[in-house]
Amino acid sequence: MHNSFRLPLFLAAAVAALTVSATWLSAQAGNNRERTLFVSAVDDKGEPVEGLGPEAFVVREDGRRREILRVSHATEPMDVALLADNSQGSGEFITFIREGMSKFVAVLGGQHRIALIGLAERPTILVPYTSEVAQVTTVINRFFPIAGSGMTLVDGLFETSRGLRRRESERAAFVPVITDSVEFTNRYSKDVVRELLASRVAMHAVTIGRFPFSDEHSRREREFLLEEGPRATGGQRITLLTPQALPATMERLARELSSQYKVVYGRPDSLYEGKVEVTAGRPGLKVRGTPSRREAGAVK
Repeated sequence: MHNSFRLPLFLAAAVAALTVSATWLSAQAGNNRERTLFVSAVDDKGEPVEGLGPEAFVVREDGRRREILRVSHATEPMDVALLADNSQGSGEFITFIREGMSKFVAVLGGQHRIALIGLAERPTILVPYTSEVAQVTTVINRFFPIAGSGMTLVDGLFETSRGLRRRESERAAFVPVITDSVEFTNRYSKDVVRELLASRVAMHAVTIGRFPFSDEHSRREREFLLEEGPRATGGQRITLLTPQALPATMERLARELSSQYKVVYGRPDSLYEGKVEVTAGRPGLKVRGTPSRREAGAVK
């Protein structure tokens, strides 16, 4: 790995997802204040659905339905961190991982900022957040497994989330692309999920393999994180048993993220800490949403 530097340990923060809905904790106040969610809307095949209006979305806070004021295509630049498995166990899949990441970057690059983080041995920033597609693609083409290494997904998500706190982006997503290789961590998944939620970042995990349950700490906590992180943060877990579908999957995920809606809703004067949920307002539609990072105070 050349031209890389180590990811500082003070990074931290956000994300998880529910296939049909996303749940968040928030404490907001204001008289009829407007709040914003960034929402993905896809059909049964996972393809983005265009041209939706307010009637397509239902927003509730602590079970109380809120009035949707405006719905528009989200144009705010997004910070997207690709966290990729380059441990020894990724060796037989690395060609597909490179191709999948290249297709993902080709769709999202230019208008959004992408960072590439390797997960072998320890989380390592290979490319800082940039909108330069060529810069990211060049490093992806040099992305190879590190012999004798294990993976550090749990630590990578935690530290990348902390780093995101220092950035002023209004919306963000983490996209881990991993195999069922050896994991190393001393952290607990609940702490990482709490970090992701605080950063207001959606976690879209793409996993290759069966990921059988294990009582060993690192593998157990990784599996807990892969299940709860996406569900809690408005993301998703996409499970692939073989790598052949990875390039098409990554391209479709990039289209979903680039086609998000900005859903603005009204809320009454309140100081309570409640649960915010966005669901589909019509059949055949799947939605998942994440609060604006600025409104939620995730930007430090």
